[in-house]
Amino acid sequence: MRAVITVIGKDMVGILAKVSAVCADHQVNVLEVTQSILQDLFAMIMMVDIDKSDIPFEQFADELTAIGDSMGLSIHTMHEDIFNSMHQI
Repeated sequence: MRAVITVIGKDMVGILAKVSAVCADHQVNVLEVTQSILQDLFAMIMMVDIDKSDIPFEQFADELTAIGDSMGLSIHTMHEDIFNSMHQI
């Protein structure tokens, strides 16, 4: 099963490192990353494989949200199926 992580907020050092570290800590494999910086706004989308995660998905998502809150970022994590359903025409 895959999940999509989106990160939006003011650009600063360490955003990718902190999000990737949470993934690595819980055996979540990062499959793809795309990021852009527009003036001082950081935007990133990650596709991750959660099959081998050592914690429940909701706990993983909550941990990422908490990291975002502490850094002043908006981090959302959702199952790929939900993401695809939301963005299907």
